[in-house]
Amino acid sequence: MSEKDFVATLQQGYERAGPAIMIGKALYQQQLTSEVAVSIPLSTLNRHGLIAGATGTGKTKTIQLLAELLSAEGVPTLLMDLKGDLSGLAAAGESNAELVLRQQQLGGHYEPRAFPVELLTLSNELGVRLRATVTEFGPGLFAKMLGLNDSQTSLLVIIFKYAEDNDLPILDLDDARRMLQYAQQQGREAIEAEYGAISSRSAATILRKLVELQSQGAEQFFGEPSFNVADLMGKSVEGYAPINILRLTDIQTRAKLFSSFMLSLLAEIYQTFPEIGDVKKPKLMIFIDEAHLLFDQATDALLDQIDMIIKLIRSKGVGIIFCTQTPRDIPDSVLSQLGLKIQHALRAFTAKDRKAIKLIAENFPISEFYNISELITSLGIGEAAVTVLNEQGQVTPLAATRLYAPSSRMGSLSLAEISQLVTRSALVDKYDKSIEKDSASEILQKRLAEIKAETEETNSQSDQKVKTKTRKNKPFSSQDTMDVLEKLSKNRTVRALAAGVFAALVQFVLKLLGQGDKKISKSSTKF
Repeated sequence: MSEKDFVATLQQGYERAGPAIMIGKALYQQQLTSEVAVSIPLSTLNRHGLIAGATGTGKTKTIQLLAELLSAEGVPTLLMDLKGDLSGLAAAGESNAELVLRQQQLGGHYEPRAFPVELLTLSNELGVRLRATVTEFGPGLFAKMLGLNDSQTSLLVIIFKYAEDNDLPILDLDDARRMLQYAQQQGREAIEAEYGAISSRSAATILRKLVELQSQGAEQFFGEPSFNVADLMGKSVEGYAPINILRLTDIQTRAKLFSSFMLSLLAEIYQTFPEIGDVKKPKLMIFIDEAHLLFDQATDALLDQIDMIIKLIRSKGVGIIFCTQTPRDIPDSVLSQLGLKIQHALRAFTAKDRKAIKLIAENFPISEFYNISELITSLGIGEAAVTVLNEQGQVTPLAATRLYAPSSRMGSLSLAEISQLVTRSALVDKYDKSIEKDSASEILQKRLAEIKAETEETNSQSDQKVKTKTRKNKPFSSQDTMDVLEKLSKNRTVRALAAGVFAALVQFVLKLLGQGDKKISKSSTKF
C-alpha cells in the first residue's frame, strides 16, 4: 500500500463532525505525515481507555497532554499521581529548541502555560483531604473491600442494620471494630433477639480483616467530613476546567487501600451523578496511573464490583483511562470494554516478552500498513500506536502517532510551590480538619458506662437491704446482753424502778422466813 492510500484511509478513519481533541500526527514507515491528524472524539471518551507502555516511553506525558487538552475543552479531570510527576500541570513549561522543533514538525508552535490544578490527598500530605465514612460504603461494598464470604457478609449486614436502628453512626474503622466487639459481648443478647444469631467465628474473621486494613493506613481515609464528589467539577478558570491531582506517592505499597479508595470513589460518583446517557463531551474523566495496583490484590468479589461499575458509569458521562506498563495488568473483562488504546513502546528482551507482545498486537485491529508486533517494539519516546472509537462507535484504523508535547511543566512542583498552591485552594479549609463528633464507639462507651453505674447502684442498694435484714434476724449474743444491761444501769428511771422491785422482793423473802415485820433500810436497796 502506498503513502497516498495510507493518508486517504486514515483521514477517512479519523474524520470527525463534533468536538475532538487532537493528540498528534500519524507516522508512515517511521516518517511523519502532516496530512493525517490523529484525534479523539469527545463524545466517545466515556467508553473508557488504556494507556500502556514500558517505563520511560512517555505514558505520564501522555496523561499530562490529555488532561491539558480536556481542560481546554471544559472537561474536568481527576488524575491518580503515584509517582509525583503530574503536579507540574500547575506550572508553565519551559521552552527549549527540542520542544519548539517537535511542535513545528507537528504543524504547531509551542506555547508554555499553566493549568488550574487542585491537589488532593488521602494521607497527611499537603492537599485537600479525601475522606469517607464506613456507613457510606454500606455493608455490601465494605464486605467486598474486606474480602468476606457470604456468612461474614450477613453478619456485617446485621451490624449495620443494628447501628442504623439505634442511631450508632459507623464513621471510621474504630467504630466498626467497636460495633463487632459489642455484638459479641454486651449487646449479643439484644441483637440476637431482634436480628438473628451472631457467629463468633465470623466476627473474629471480620476483626482480623479490619486490622489488616488498618495496617495499610486506612484509618486516615475513613471519617468526616466526607468528600463531596461534586467538588471535582470545580470552577473553570479563564475557560479551562479544573485538573484534580490525587497525590498518592505514599500509597504505592498499600494496594488494598488504593483499590478500596478507587472502588468507593467510583461507587459514589455512580450513585450521585445524574443519568445523562451519551453526550457531546464527558462530564468527568478519571485517569488511573499504575492501574495494576487497582487489580493486584483485589478479591474476585471486588473485581466483579469494579467491572460492574465501569460498565455502568459511562451512562453518567464519566470516562476512565487506565495507565499501566502492559495490557496484561488489566483483567480481560475490563479490557474488552475499552474504546481508546494508546500503546507506547514495549521492549522484547526475552522469548517470553516476544510472545507477550504478539498477544498484545492481536488486540489491535488488523492493519494494512503496519506489522503491529514490530511497530510496538520500534516506537520512540513520545510515540504510540493509537486506535479510538469514531463518533459512530466504530474502531478507527491503527495509527502510529507522534504525540504533541505538553504545554505545562514536564516535572513535579517543588515543596514550596505545592505549599503555595494548597494555600490558595478554597477546598482545603472545607476538608482539612476532621470532625470529631460522637459516633458508634463513643456512644457505646457512654451507654456501657451508664449501664455499669446503674448496675453498681442497684447492687449497692441490694447489699444495704441484705445487711438490714441480717441485723433484724440475728440473735442476741452474751455481749449484746451485757451492752444492754450496762445502758439500762445508767438510766435513773430504770434504777429507781429496779430498787423498788428489789425492796419488794426482799420483803417477800423475809416474810417467808418469819421476819416480815422488819423494815428494809433505804441504803440497802441502792445499787
